[in-house]
Amino acid sequence: MSLLNAVIEATRSGAVDIIDLTTPLQETTPILQLPPPLANTVPFRLEEISRYDDRGPAWYWNNIHTGEHTGTHLDAPVHWLSGRDGHDVSQAPMQTLVAPVAMIDMTAEVAADPEFLLEIEHIHRWEKEHGPLPAGGWLLYRTGWESRGEDAAAFTNDGHTPGVSAACAEWLAEESALTGLGVETVGTDAGAAAGFEPPFPCHSRLLGANKWGLTSLRNLARVPATGALLIVSPLPIVGGSGSPARVLALVERDAG
Repeated sequence: MSLLNAVIEATRSGAVDIIDLTTPLQETTPILQLPPPLANTVPFRLEEISRYDDRGPAWYWNNIHTGEHTGTHLDAPVHWLSGRDGHDVSQAPMQTLVAPVAMIDMTAEVAADPEFLLEIEHIHRWEKEHGPLPAGGWLLYRTGWESRGEDAAAFTNDGHTPGVSAACAEWLAEESALTGLGVETVGTDAGAAAGFEPPFPCHSRLLGANKWGLTSLRNLARVPATGALLIVSPLPIVGGSGSPARVLALVERDAG
């Protein structure tokens, strides 16, 4: 049996689960709101073109209105000033879009402190238990924040959201062999990150290192600490700073 046929058989038999890590995209999907006078993205909206009527008797379709950074989305390096000479979203390497996963679970810490920050020591502790972070892979950071995803006010929480410390963001960007960071929150940075040095260090450091971000992920509880394969499917928007994306994880049934 060929390697690809073995993968197909594994997904059909249930030996490998296909887990959807994507937040459904609808008008109520929480989005980032920046304070005035900064400009904001538009909420997601469908605009009906026709629905089996005189505008189109046999078909239903819509225009969509949304920003690049709405719902589960991919941040490209050019999204930030520090990465302005890096890749746009259409240039994402295939090895970045299909890559191994390390999943770190800090839900207990976030339950005790909604502004909890991931530190380098937490990653080193994870590595002692699970081995090194995967070269060219993704770190998925589970905080339990997805439980707030149906309530925009609870999800944004007046800016009191978990994230990554400035020192840890720099380490992920400069010292780790990762290709990107994925989170459950509306952005890769903590709610208080405007006051960090540098401000918004996940954006500044990781995107500046030509690495990538994923946000608003769900179902990380079903992803083991190691062994999963991430598949990220953004729209290849030429010149785009990011894109809503369907994000899947392939997980062996007995993994973890």
